[in-house]
Amino acid sequence: MYYAKIKRYDVSNGPGVRVSLYVSGCRNHCKNCFNPETWDFCYGEEFTADTQNSIIDGLKPDYIKGFTLLGGDPFEPENAKVLAPFMEKLRSVYPHKSFWCFTGYDLEKELLAGKKGDVATVKRLLNCLDVLVDGRFVEELKDLNLLFRGSSNQRIILVRPTLESGKPVLWDEKTIV
Repeated sequence: MYYAKIKRYDVSNGPGVRVSLYVSGCRNHCKNCFNPETWDFCYGEEFTADTQNSIIDGLKPDYIKGFTLLGGDPFEPENAKVLAPFMEKLRSVYPHKSFWCFTGYDLEKELLAGKKGDVATVKRLLNCLDVLVDGRFVEELKDLNLLFRGSSNQRIILVRPTLESGKPVLWDEKTIV
């Protein structure tokens, strides 16, 4: 797997100061995507053990609220199979930090329905997340006033309550995650 960049002090992709990993590879190719260079699965640098350790170290300070995955798309099968074990490790090292992920895929219709690779791998990755922002970016629904989303069709989903109940439980600004 390759990644485009790592932001050590990201304040745009989840609440608080976060470390963010922009993975490479996305088949959605949304019109006016803000990271079209990340569509290429080989863009950027290889995601190595050193890269992983660097992210783990970057999450150490108390002022770092959590970690965010975006891209590209973390749920592309090639990415998910690498990210699932990495995220399990991160979750075990930092059980009290928050973990967010952005995907262009719909949670119920694509990810949990098995339309994006191995469902077991998808569930492993989902089980490490607190929040999932799902849905393709749609230029015609773009709204600069939305928090943590680019277009109004995208949802901010609380992952654990959603998986437990079997129906989407949405995050709102009052939720602390």
